[in-house]
Amino acid sequence: MQPETDQETLMIVFTNDLHSHFDTMGRIAAMVDELRARPGTSVLLLDIGDHMDRAAPETEGTMGQANVDVLNLTGYDAITIGNNEGLTFTPELLEQAYAGLACPVICGNIKEITSGQPPKWMKEHLIVRRGGMTIGLVGATASYPEFYELLGLEALDPRATLADSVQRLRSQVDLLIVMSHLGLKLDEELAETIPGIDLIIGGHTHHLLEEPLMIGTTAVTAAGKFGRYLGQIAFRKNTDGGKPIMVEGRCVAVEKGEESESVLKAIAIHQDGAKRRMDRTVAVTERELPIDYVSESPFGNLLAQAVKRYTGSELSIINSGQLLMDLPKGEISEGMLHERCPSPINPCRMKLKGADILYSLEQSLLSDVAEKTIYGFGFRGKVLGGICVDGMEILYDPCGEPFHKITQASVQGVPISPHQEYDVGTLDMFTFGIGYEMIKNGTNRQYMLPDFLRDLLKMELQTPGAVEDSFLPRWKENARYFPE
Repeated sequence: MQPETDQETLMIVFTNDLHSHFDTMGRIAAMVDELRARPGTSVLLLDIGDHMDRAAPETEGTMGQANVDVLNLTGYDAITIGNNEGLTFTPELLEQAYAGLACPVICGNIKEITSGQPPKWMKEHLIVRRGGMTIGLVGATASYPEFYELLGLEALDPRATLADSVQRLRSQVDLLIVMSHLGLKLDEELAETIPGIDLIIGGHTHHLLEEPLMIGTTAVTAAGKFGRYLGQIAFRKNTDGGKPIMVEGRCVAVEKGEESESVLKAIAIHQDGAKRRMDRTVAVTERELPIDYVSESPFGNLLAQAVKRYTGSELSIINSGQLLMDLPKGEISEGMLHERCPSPINPCRMKLKGADILYSLEQSLLSDVAEKTIYGFGFRGKVLGGICVDGMEILYDPCGEPFHKITQASVQGVPISPHQEYDVGTLDMFTFGIGYEMIKNGTNRQYMLPDFLRDLLKMELQTPGAVEDSFLPRWKENARYFPE
Protein backbone atom coordinates (compact mmCIF):
# COMPACT_ATOMS: atom_id res chain seq x y z
CA MET A 1 0.00 0.00 0.00
CA GLN A 2 1.33 3.44 -0.91
CA PRO A 3 1.67 6.12 1.80
CA GLU A 4 -1.12 8.71 2.02
CA THR A 5 -0.65 11.77 -0.20
CA ASP A 6 -2.73 14.70 -1.37
CA GLN A 7 -2.92 13.13 -4.81
CA GLU A 8 -6.41 12.25 -6.06
CA THR A 9 -7.36 8.59 -5.96
CA LEU A 10 -9.38 6.87 -8.67
CA MET A 11 -11.60 4.25 -7.03
CA ILE A 12 -13.02 1.76 -9.53
CA VAL A 13 -16.05 0.18 -7.89
CA PHE A 14 -17.86 -2.74 -9.49
CA THR A 15 -20.59 -5.32 -9.23
CA ASN A 16 -21.17 -8.46 -11.29
CA ASP A 17 -23.78 -11.20 -11.48
CA LEU A 18 -26.29 -9.57 -9.14
CA HIS A 19 -29.05 -11.67 -10.81
CA SER A 20 -31.77 -9.32 -9.59
CA HIS A 21 -30.98 -9.77 -5.91
CA PHE A 22 -32.79 -6.57 -5.06
CA ASP A 23 -32.35 -7.21 -1.34
CA THR A 24 -28.67 -6.22 -1.63
CA MET A 25 -29.03 -3.20 -3.90
CA GLY A 26 -30.00 -0.62 -1.30
CA ARG A 27 -26.95 -1.43 0.80
CA ILE A 28 -24.64 -1.45 -2.24
CA ALA A 29 -25.87 2.02 -3.25
CA ALA A 30 -25.18 3.34 0.25
CA MET A 31 -21.67 1.83 0.22
CA VAL A 32 -20.97 3.52 -3.11
CA ASP A 33 -22.20 6.84 -1.71
CA GLU A 34 -19.81 6.43 1.23
CA LEU A 35 -16.90 5.96 -1.18
CA ARG A 36 -17.94 9.01 -3.21
CA ALA A 37 -17.90 11.08 -0.02
CA ARG A 38 -14.24 10.33 0.68
CA PRO A 39 -12.05 13.41 0.26
CA GLY A 40 -9.69 13.22 -2.70
CA THR A 41 -11.47 10.21 -4.23
CA SER A 42 -13.14 9.94 -7.65
CA VAL A 43 -15.39 6.92 -8.15
CA LEU A 44 -15.94 5.04 -11.42
CA LEU A 45 -18.86 2.63 -10.93
CA LEU A 46 -19.24 -0.34 -13.30
CA ASP A 47 -21.49 -3.40 -13.62
CA ILE A 48 -20.19 -6.47 -15.44
CA GLY A 49 -23.47 -8.07 -16.52
CA ASP A 50 -26.29 -10.32 -15.32
CA HIS A 51 -27.69 -7.49 -13.24
CA MET A 52 -31.07 -8.61 -14.59
CA ASP A 53 -32.58 -12.03 -13.98
CA ARG A 54 -36.11 -12.84 -15.09
CA ALA A 55 -36.44 -15.38 -12.30
CA ALA A 56 -37.06 -12.36 -10.05
CA PRO A 57 -40.66 -11.09 -10.14
CA GLU A 58 -39.44 -7.47 -10.01
CA THR A 59 -37.54 -7.99 -13.26
CA GLU A 60 -40.14 -10.19 -14.93
CA GLY A 61 -43.03 -7.96 -14.00
CA THR A 62 -41.32 -4.78 -15.21
CA MET A 63 -39.31 -6.23 -18.12
CA GLY A 64 -36.12 -4.94 -16.55
CA GLN A 65 -37.30 -1.42 -15.68
CA ALA A 66 -36.77 -2.11 -11.98
CA ASN A 67 -33.11 -2.92 -12.67
CA VAL A 68 -32.61 0.15 -14.85
CA ASP A 69 -34.02 2.43 -12.15
CA VAL A 70 -31.64 0.94 -9.58
CA LEU A 71 -28.68 1.34 -11.95
CA ASN A 72 -29.61 5.00 -12.48
CA LEU A 73 -30.21 5.81 -8.83
CA THR A 74 -26.97 4.13 -7.79
CA GLY A 75 -25.14 6.19 -10.40
CA TYR A 76 -23.41 3.59 -12.55
CA ASP A 77 -21.00 5.08 -15.10
CA ALA A 78 -21.08 2.11 -17.51
CA ILE A 79 -22.37 -1.46 -17.68
CA THR A 80 -21.97 -4.44 -19.94
CA ILE A 81 -24.49 -7.20 -20.62
CA GLY A 82 -24.44 -10.79 -19.48
CA ASN A 83 -26.20 -13.73 -21.03
CA ASN A 84 -29.21 -13.06 -18.79
CA GLU A 85 -29.71 -9.69 -20.47
CA GLY A 86 -28.61 -10.72 -23.95
CA LEU A 87 -30.46 -14.02 -24.25
CA THR A 88 -33.51 -13.88 -21.97
CA PHE A 89 -34.67 -10.54 -23.40
CA THR A 90 -35.22 -9.89 -27.08
CA PRO A 91 -33.20 -6.98 -28.55
CA GLU A 92 -36.46 -5.03 -28.75
CA LEU A 93 -37.23 -5.56 -25.06
CA LEU A 94 -33.69 -4.60 -24.09
CA GLU A 95 -33.92 -1.47 -26.22
CA GLN A 96 -37.12 -0.52 -24.39
CA ALA A 97 -35.54 -1.21 -20.98
CA TYR A 98 -32.31 0.64 -21.75
CA ALA A 99 -34.11 3.62 -23.29
CA GLY A 100 -34.17 5.10 -19.81
CA LEU A 101 -30.66 4.02 -18.81
CA ALA A 102 -28.48 6.98 -17.83
CA CYS A 103 -25.14 5.30 -18.59
CA PRO A 104 -23.71 3.54 -21.69
CA VAL A 105 -23.74 -0.21 -22.31
CA ILE A 106 -20.24 -1.32 -23.35
CA CYS A 107 -19.89 -4.54 -25.34
CA GLY A 108 -17.84 -5.08 -28.48
CA ASN A 109 -18.67 -8.63 -29.55
CA ILE A 110 -22.42 -8.37 -30.28
CA LYS A 111 -23.59 -7.09 -33.68
CA GLU A 112 -26.87 -6.94 -35.52
CA ILE A 113 -26.90 -9.46 -38.36
CA THR A 114 -28.73 -7.08 -40.71
CA SER A 115 -26.53 -4.00 -40.19
CA GLY A 116 -23.27 -5.50 -39.00
CA GLN A 117 -23.26 -2.81 -36.29
CA PRO A 118 -23.89 -3.01 -32.53
CA PRO A 119 -27.50 -2.40 -31.44
CA LYS A 120 -28.08 1.33 -31.11
CA TRP A 121 -28.18 1.07 -27.30
CA MET A 122 -24.69 -0.48 -27.18
CA LYS A 123 -21.17 0.98 -27.57
CA GLU A 124 -18.07 -1.01 -28.53
CA HIS A 125 -15.86 1.04 -26.21
CA LEU A 126 -15.77 4.26 -24.22
CA ILE A 127 -13.15 6.77 -23.06
CA VAL A 128 -13.86 8.69 -19.84
CA ARG A 129 -11.94 11.15 -17.67
CA ARG A 130 -11.95 10.51 -13.95
CA GLY A 131 -9.52 11.13 -11.11
CA GLY A 132 -7.22 13.11 -13.34
CA MET A 133 -6.80 10.11 -15.65
CA THR A 134 -8.06 9.06 -19.06
CA ILE A 135 -9.67 5.64 -18.86
CA GLY A 136 -10.55 3.31 -21.72
CA LEU A 137 -13.43 0.89 -21.20
CA VAL A 138 -13.89 -2.12 -23.48
CA GLY A 139 -16.35 -4.95 -22.93
CA ALA A 140 -17.45 -8.38 -24.07
CA THR A 141 -20.07 -10.94 -23.11
CA ALA A 142 -20.13 -14.73 -23.27
CA SER A 143 -20.57 -15.85 -26.86
CA TYR A 144 -23.48 -18.22 -27.62
CA PRO A 145 -23.66 -17.85 -31.43
CA GLU A 146 -26.53 -20.30 -32.06
CA PHE A 147 -28.75 -18.58 -29.52
CA TYR A 148 -27.92 -14.99 -30.45
CA GLU A 149 -28.53 -15.76 -34.14
CA LEU A 150 -32.15 -16.62 -33.33
CA LEU A 151 -32.51 -13.12 -31.92
CA GLY A 152 -31.04 -11.49 -35.03
CA LEU A 153 -27.64 -10.91 -33.44
CA GLU A 154 -24.14 -12.14 -34.18
CA ALA A 155 -21.96 -13.12 -31.23
CA LEU A 156 -18.31 -12.67 -32.22
CA ASP A 157 -15.23 -14.23 -30.65
CA PRO A 158 -14.50 -11.91 -27.69
CA ARG A 159 -10.76 -12.56 -27.94
CA ALA A 160 -10.63 -10.92 -31.36
CA THR A 161 -12.92 -7.98 -30.58
CA LEU A 162 -11.16 -7.18 -27.31
CA ALA A 163 -7.70 -7.41 -28.89
CA ASP A 164 -8.83 -4.97 -31.58
CA SER A 165 -10.37 -2.52 -29.09
CA VAL A 166 -7.32 -2.62 -26.81
CA GLN A 167 -5.01 -1.92 -29.73
CA ARG A 168 -7.13 1.05 -30.87
CA LEU A 169 -7.48 2.63 -27.41
CA ARG A 170 -4.19 1.87 -25.69
CA SER A 171 -2.26 4.90 -26.94
CA GLN A 172 -5.14 7.25 -26.06
CA VAL A 173 -5.59 6.33 -22.39
CA ASP A 174 -3.73 6.16 -19.10
CA LEU A 175 -5.66 3.13 -17.88
CA LEU A 176 -7.34 0.40 -19.93
CA ILE A 177 -10.10 -1.69 -18.33
CA VAL A 178 -11.81 -4.77 -19.78
CA MET A 179 -15.40 -5.34 -18.61
CA SER A 180 -15.58 -9.09 -19.13
CA HIS A 181 -18.70 -11.20 -18.73
CA LEU A 182 -16.70 -14.18 -20.02
CA GLY A 183 -15.63 -16.26 -17.00
CA LEU A 184 -12.38 -16.66 -15.12
CA LYS A 185 -10.70 -19.08 -17.52
CA LEU A 186 -11.08 -16.72 -20.46
CA ASP A 187 -10.10 -13.72 -18.35
CA GLU A 188 -6.82 -15.44 -17.52
CA GLU A 189 -6.28 -16.17 -21.21
CA LEU A 190 -6.93 -12.53 -22.12
CA ALA A 191 -4.41 -11.35 -19.52
CA GLU A 192 -1.80 -13.74 -20.89
CA THR A 193 -2.32 -13.05 -24.60
CA ILE A 194 -3.42 -9.42 -25.09
CA PRO A 195 -0.77 -6.85 -24.16
CA GLY A 196 -1.81 -3.46 -22.85
CA ILE A 197 -4.66 -4.41 -20.50
CA ASP A 198 -4.31 -2.88 -17.02
CA LEU A 199 -7.39 -4.37 -15.35
CA ILE A 200 -9.90 -7.12 -16.20
CA ILE A 201 -13.10 -7.02 -14.16
CA GLY A 202 -14.84 -10.34 -14.63
CA GLY A 203 -18.11 -12.16 -14.17
CA HIS A 204 -20.25 -14.98 -15.61
CA THR A 205 -18.66 -17.85 -13.67
CA HIS A 206 -19.54 -16.24 -10.32
CA HIS A 207 -15.94 -16.38 -9.11
CA LEU A 208 -14.74 -14.29 -6.19
CA LEU A 209 -11.23 -12.86 -6.15
CA GLU A 210 -10.95 -11.06 -2.85
CA GLU A 211 -7.61 -9.64 -4.00
CA PRO A 212 -6.65 -9.08 -7.65
CA LEU A 213 -4.87 -11.91 -9.43
CA MET A 214 -1.78 -10.51 -11.15
CA ILE A 215 -0.91 -12.05 -14.53
CA GLY A 216 2.08 -10.18 -15.82
CA THR A 217 1.14 -6.51 -15.53
CA THR A 218 -2.62 -7.19 -15.77
CA ALA A 219 -4.81 -7.33 -12.65
CA VAL A 220 -7.76 -9.75 -12.83
CA THR A 221 -10.65 -9.46 -10.38
CA ALA A 222 -14.34 -10.30 -9.82
CA ALA A 223 -16.84 -9.93 -6.97
CA GLY A 224 -18.60 -13.30 -6.78
CA LYS A 225 -22.37 -13.30 -7.21
CA PHE A 226 -25.73 -12.04 -5.98
CA GLY A 227 -24.40 -8.76 -4.55
CA ARG A 228 -22.60 -10.42 -1.67
CA TYR A 229 -19.45 -8.42 -2.40
CA LEU A 230 -18.59 -5.00 -3.78
CA GLY A 231 -15.34 -4.75 -5.73
CA GLN A 232 -12.96 -1.85 -5.12
CA ILE A 233 -9.76 -1.19 -7.07
CA ALA A 234 -7.87 2.07 -6.41
CA PHE A 235 -5.31 3.72 -8.70
CA ARG A 236 -3.19 6.83 -8.40
CA LYS A 237 -1.25 8.69 -11.03
CA ASN A 238 2.42 7.82 -11.31
CA THR A 239 4.39 10.93 -10.34
CA ASP A 240 7.20 9.76 -12.62
CA GLY A 241 4.90 9.93 -15.62
CA GLY A 242 4.46 6.17 -16.07
CA LYS A 243 1.24 4.14 -16.00
CA PRO A 244 -1.08 4.60 -13.00
CA ILE A 245 -0.23 2.63 -9.88
CA MET A 246 -2.74 0.26 -8.23
CA VAL A 247 -2.73 1.10 -4.53
CA GLU A 248 -5.66 -1.00 -3.34
CA GLY A 249 -7.57 -4.02 -4.58
CA ARG A 250 -10.22 -5.93 -2.65
CA CYS A 251 -13.78 -7.18 -2.58
CA VAL A 252 -15.72 -5.96 0.45
CA ALA A 253 -18.51 -8.08 1.92
CA VAL A 254 -21.94 -6.45 1.60
CA GLU A 255 -23.20 -6.71 5.16
CA LYS A 256 -26.15 -5.14 6.93
CA GLY A 257 -25.92 -1.40 7.32
CA GLU A 258 -27.30 1.87 6.05
CA GLU A 259 -29.28 1.59 2.80
CA SER A 260 -30.14 4.09 0.11
CA GLU A 261 -33.65 5.35 0.70
CA SER A 262 -34.14 6.31 -2.95
CA VAL A 263 -33.18 2.83 -4.14
CA LEU A 264 -35.39 1.13 -1.55
CA LYS A 265 -38.34 3.33 -2.53
CA ALA A 266 -37.88 2.59 -6.23
CA ILE A 267 -37.70 -1.16 -5.59
CA ALA A 268 -40.88 -1.06 -3.50
CA ILE A 269 -42.75 0.84 -6.23
CA HIS A 270 -41.63 -1.67 -8.86
CA GLN A 271 -42.54 -4.62 -6.64
CA ASP A 272 -46.09 -3.30 -6.32
CA GLY A 273 -46.38 -2.65 -10.05
CA ALA A 274 -44.93 -6.06 -10.95
CA LYS A 275 -47.35 -7.80 -8.62
CA ARG A 276 -50.34 -6.05 -10.19
CA ARG A 277 -49.24 -7.03 -13.69
CA MET A 278 -48.47 -10.62 -12.72
CA ASP A 279 -51.77 -11.08 -10.90
CA ARG A 280 -53.55 -11.29 -14.27
CA THR A 281 -55.49 -14.54 -14.71
CA VAL A 282 -54.30 -16.57 -17.72
CA ALA A 283 -56.19 -19.86 -17.18
CA VAL A 284 -58.68 -21.62 -14.95
CA THR A 285 -58.28 -25.27 -13.91
CA GLU A 286 -60.73 -27.63 -12.25
CA ARG A 287 -58.07 -29.95 -10.81
CA GLU A 288 -54.97 -29.47 -8.73
CA LEU A 289 -51.79 -30.51 -10.56
CA PRO A 290 -49.23 -32.00 -8.15
CA ILE A 291 -45.50 -32.21 -8.88
CA ASP A 292 -43.18 -35.00 -7.75
CA TYR A 293 -39.42 -35.22 -8.29
CA VAL A 294 -38.96 -39.00 -8.15
CA SER A 295 -42.28 -40.29 -9.51
CA GLU A 296 -44.59 -39.39 -12.37
CA SER A 297 -46.94 -36.50 -11.63
CA PRO A 298 -49.59 -34.54 -13.56
CA PHE A 299 -47.82 -31.16 -13.45
CA GLY A 300 -44.65 -32.70 -14.85
CA ASN A 301 -46.69 -34.43 -17.55
CA LEU A 302 -48.36 -31.12 -18.42
CA LEU A 303 -44.98 -29.50 -19.01
CA ALA A 304 -43.89 -32.46 -21.15
CA GLN A 305 -47.10 -32.10 -23.18
CA ALA A 306 -46.46 -28.39 -23.58
CA VAL A 307 -42.93 -28.96 -24.90
CA LYS A 308 -44.06 -31.69 -27.31
CA ARG A 309 -46.90 -29.56 -28.66
CA TYR A 310 -44.78 -26.39 -28.98
CA THR A 311 -41.83 -28.09 -30.68
CA GLY A 312 -44.01 -30.23 -32.95
CA SER A 313 -41.92 -33.30 -32.07
CA GLU A 314 -42.94 -36.95 -31.84
CA LEU A 315 -41.94 -37.19 -28.18
CA SER A 316 -40.68 -34.93 -25.43
CA ILE A 317 -38.25 -35.28 -22.53
CA ILE A 318 -38.11 -32.73 -19.69
CA ASN A 319 -37.15 -32.83 -16.00
CA SER A 320 -39.66 -32.35 -13.20
CA GLY A 321 -37.21 -30.13 -11.30
CA GLN A 322 -38.24 -27.23 -13.54
CA LEU A 323 -41.43 -26.97 -11.45
CA LEU A 324 -41.03 -25.75 -7.88
CA MET A 325 -44.45 -26.51 -6.41
CA ASP A 326 -47.91 -27.92 -7.16
CA LEU A 327 -50.35 -25.95 -9.29
CA PRO A 328 -53.67 -25.43 -7.44
CA LYS A 329 -57.06 -25.62 -9.05
CA GLY A 330 -58.96 -22.45 -9.84
CA GLU A 331 -57.71 -19.22 -11.35
CA ILE A 332 -54.08 -19.35 -12.49
CA SER A 333 -52.16 -16.07 -12.81
CA GLU A 334 -48.97 -15.08 -14.62
CA GLY A 335 -47.32 -14.75 -11.23
CA MET A 336 -48.30 -18.26 -10.16
CA LEU A 337 -46.68 -19.75 -13.26
CA HIS A 338 -43.58 -17.59 -12.78
CA GLU A 339 -43.31 -18.66 -9.14
CA ARG A 340 -43.55 -22.33 -10.09
CA CYS A 341 -41.40 -22.18 -13.23
CA PRO A 342 -38.92 -19.30 -12.83
CA SER A 343 -36.02 -20.65 -14.91
CA PRO A 344 -35.25 -18.68 -18.10
CA ILE A 345 -35.03 -21.92 -20.09
CA ASN A 346 -36.18 -22.33 -23.70
CA PRO A 347 -37.50 -25.37 -25.56
CA CYS A 348 -35.32 -27.12 -28.09
CA ARG A 349 -35.98 -29.68 -30.83
CA MET A 350 -33.39 -32.26 -31.89
CA LYS A 351 -32.72 -35.67 -33.36
CA LEU A 352 -31.73 -38.08 -30.59
CA LYS A 353 -30.78 -41.74 -30.83
CA GLY A 354 -32.85 -44.32 -29.02
CA ALA A 355 -29.83 -45.46 -27.01
CA ASP A 356 -29.45 -41.97 -25.51
CA ILE A 357 -33.16 -41.79 -24.75
CA LEU A 358 -33.12 -45.19 -23.00
CA TYR A 359 -30.00 -44.29 -21.00
CA SER A 360 -31.62 -41.07 -19.83
CA LEU A 361 -34.83 -42.85 -18.84
CA GLU A 362 -32.81 -45.36 -16.79
CA GLN A 363 -30.94 -42.49 -15.11
CA SER A 364 -34.27 -40.99 -14.14
CA LEU A 365 -35.08 -44.09 -12.06
CA LEU A 366 -32.01 -43.55 -9.85
CA SER A 367 -32.91 -41.48 -6.80
CA ASP A 368 -29.42 -39.99 -6.49
CA VAL A 369 -29.81 -38.57 -10.01
CA ALA A 370 -33.40 -37.34 -9.68
CA GLU A 371 -32.66 -35.74 -6.30
CA LYS A 372 -29.34 -34.22 -7.35
CA THR A 373 -28.85 -30.50 -6.79
CA ILE A 374 -27.66 -28.78 -9.96
CA TYR A 375 -26.72 -25.23 -10.92
CA GLY A 376 -26.20 -23.14 -13.99
CA PHE A 377 -27.37 -22.68 -17.59
CA GLY A 378 -30.55 -20.95 -16.48
CA PHE A 379 -31.75 -23.63 -14.07
CA ARG A 380 -33.40 -22.14 -10.99
CA GLY A 381 -34.87 -25.32 -9.49
CA LYS A 382 -34.11 -27.11 -6.23
CA VAL A 383 -33.21 -30.53 -7.64
CA LEU A 384 -32.85 -32.03 -11.12
CA GLY A 385 -35.97 -34.19 -10.80
CA GLY A 386 -37.00 -37.25 -12.75
CA ILE A 387 -37.76 -37.33 -16.47
CA CYS A 388 -41.30 -36.50 -17.60
CA VAL A 389 -42.32 -37.53 -21.11
CA ASP A 390 -45.09 -37.19 -23.64
CA GLY A 391 -45.54 -39.36 -26.72
CA MET A 392 -43.97 -42.36 -24.98
CA GLU A 393 -45.02 -45.26 -22.78
CA ILE A 394 -42.52 -46.87 -20.41
CA LEU A 395 -42.82 -50.15 -18.51
CA TYR A 396 -40.34 -50.62 -15.67
CA ASP A 397 -39.48 -52.82 -12.72
CA PRO A 398 -38.60 -50.68 -9.68
CA CYS A 399 -36.75 -53.63 -8.15
CA GLY A 400 -34.51 -54.14 -11.17
CA GLU A 401 -30.79 -53.43 -11.13
CA PRO A 402 -29.62 -49.90 -12.01
CA PHE A 403 -29.78 -49.32 -15.79
CA HIS A 404 -31.78 -52.56 -16.13
CA LYS A 405 -35.10 -51.37 -14.70
CA ILE A 406 -36.91 -50.53 -17.94
CA THR A 407 -38.54 -53.54 -19.54
CA GLN A 408 -39.96 -51.65 -22.51
CA ALA A 409 -40.15 -48.10 -23.84
CA SER A 410 -42.23 -47.40 -26.90
CA VAL A 411 -43.31 -44.57 -29.18
CA GLN A 412 -46.79 -44.95 -30.66
CA GLY A 413 -46.75 -48.60 -29.59
CA VAL A 414 -43.44 -49.40 -31.30
CA PRO A 415 -40.48 -50.27 -29.02
CA ILE A 416 -37.64 -47.77 -29.16
CA SER A 417 -34.69 -48.95 -31.22
CA PRO A 418 -31.27 -47.96 -29.78
CA HIS A 419 -29.92 -47.18 -33.25
CA GLN A 420 -32.88 -45.18 -34.57
CA GLU A 421 -33.04 -41.38 -34.37
CA TYR A 422 -36.17 -39.80 -32.92
CA ASP A 423 -37.57 -36.30 -33.20
CA VAL A 424 -37.41 -35.06 -29.61
CA GLY A 425 -38.64 -31.91 -27.93
CA THR A 426 -36.53 -31.05 -24.90
CA LEU A 427 -34.79 -28.17 -23.08
CA ASP A 428 -31.86 -26.02 -24.14
CA MET A 429 -29.99 -26.63 -20.85
CA PHE A 430 -29.60 -30.32 -21.67
CA THR A 431 -27.61 -29.47 -24.79
CA PHE A 432 -24.82 -28.19 -22.52
CA GLY A 433 -24.49 -31.58 -20.80
CA ILE A 434 -26.13 -30.50 -17.54
CA GLY A 435 -28.42 -32.97 -15.78
CA TYR A 436 -29.23 -35.81 -18.17
CA GLU A 437 -25.95 -35.54 -20.02
CA MET A 438 -26.61 -37.96 -22.89
CA ILE A 439 -29.21 -35.59 -24.32
CA LYS A 440 -26.34 -33.33 -25.41
CA ASN A 441 -25.63 -35.92 -28.13
CA GLY A 442 -28.68 -34.72 -30.07
CA THR A 443 -28.14 -33.42 -33.59
CA ASN A 444 -30.03 -30.99 -35.86
CA ARG A 445 -30.76 -28.81 -32.85
CA GLN A 446 -33.35 -26.09 -33.20
CA TYR A 447 -33.33 -23.67 -30.28
CA MET A 448 -36.67 -21.91 -29.88
CA LEU A 449 -36.31 -18.41 -28.48
CA PRO A 450 -37.68 -16.27 -26.89
CA ASP A 451 -40.48 -18.26 -25.21
CA PHE A 452 -39.75 -19.78 -21.79
CA LEU A 453 -41.22 -22.94 -20.28
CA ARG A 454 -43.74 -20.91 -18.27
CA ASP A 455 -45.02 -19.42 -21.53
CA LEU A 456 -45.53 -22.94 -22.85
CA LEU A 457 -47.36 -23.91 -19.65
CA LYS A 458 -49.73 -20.99 -20.11
CA MET A 459 -50.52 -22.11 -23.67
CA GLU A 460 -51.01 -25.71 -22.55
CA LEU A 461 -53.38 -24.73 -19.74
CA GLN A 462 -55.43 -22.82 -22.32
CA THR A 463 -55.63 -25.91 -24.57
CA PRO A 464 -58.91 -27.87 -24.22
CA GLY A 465 -58.39 -31.30 -22.63
CA ALA A 466 -54.73 -30.73 -21.79
CA VAL A 467 -55.20 -30.85 -18.00
CA GLU A 468 -57.14 -34.12 -18.22
CA ASP A 469 -54.47 -35.59 -20.51
CA SER A 470 -51.78 -34.83 -17.91
CA PHE A 471 -53.35 -37.43 -15.61
CA LEU A 472 -52.85 -40.19 -18.19
CA PRO A 473 -49.88 -42.40 -17.24
CA ARG A 474 -46.66 -42.61 -19.23
CA TRP A 475 -44.58 -44.60 -16.72
CA LYS A 476 -46.17 -47.92 -15.71
CA GLU A 477 -44.78 -49.92 -12.83
CA ASN A 478 -45.39 -53.58 -13.62
CA ALA A 479 -48.30 -52.41 -15.82
CA ARG A 480 -49.99 -50.85 -12.76
CA TYR A 481 -51.57 -47.63 -13.97
CA PHE A 482 -50.76 -44.22 -12.57
CA PRO A 483 -53.60 -43.36 -10.17
CA GLU A 484 -55.89 -40.45 -10.88
